[in-house]
Amino acid sequence: MQRLVREIEIPEGVSVDIDGMTVTVSGPLGTLKRTFNNEGVAIEKEDNKVIVRALSKKRKAKANAGTVESHIRNMIKGVQKEWVYKLRVVYSHFPIQVSIKGDQVEIVNFLGAKTPRYARIMPGAKVEIKGQDIVVRSINKEAAGQTAANMETATKLGPDFDPRKFQDGIYIVEKAVWGEEE
Repeated sequence: MQRLVREIEIPEGVSVDIDGMTVTVSGPLGTLKRTFNNEGVAIEKEDNKVIVRALSKKRKAKANAGTVESHIRNMIKGVQKEWVYKLRVVYSHFPIQVSIKGDQVEIVNFLGAKTPRYARIMPGAKVEIKGQDIVVRSINKEAAGQTAANMETATKLGPDFDPRKFQDGIYIVEKAVWGEEE
């Protein structure tokens, strides 16, 4: 049987405030705040630990407790070190040009198309374009991951293209926490 109580150590330099189901994590890189609405879960702070309790022995309550625990761990890790997603622009037919226009990434000349494609940059994410490499950074793992996924989805091939022949697009090549990449 899985544990019904999950404990998360709070490292030095990080503070966690809990108000009902709202968790605020502050650290050297910034502050993240999230309200959880997962059923069957209680969040408490004791000493230097965050305790996530499943309020029943049902599978759904245990799963929700694990989800909340993972989100809080990611928040704690994010305020200490940024989440980094590295993407690569790949083309063999038409050179793809990528640029940042406000809160969107503009993808021009994908498969020779005349109209540009756009991928939304989520709030809190920073995008850097260095030639054929794109780096997405954020203290919020979900913002960094969704921004990278938006770029990958914007260059998804339609059903008329054979993926063995047309390998053009923007692809995630590495996911890491800043300072831990090799």
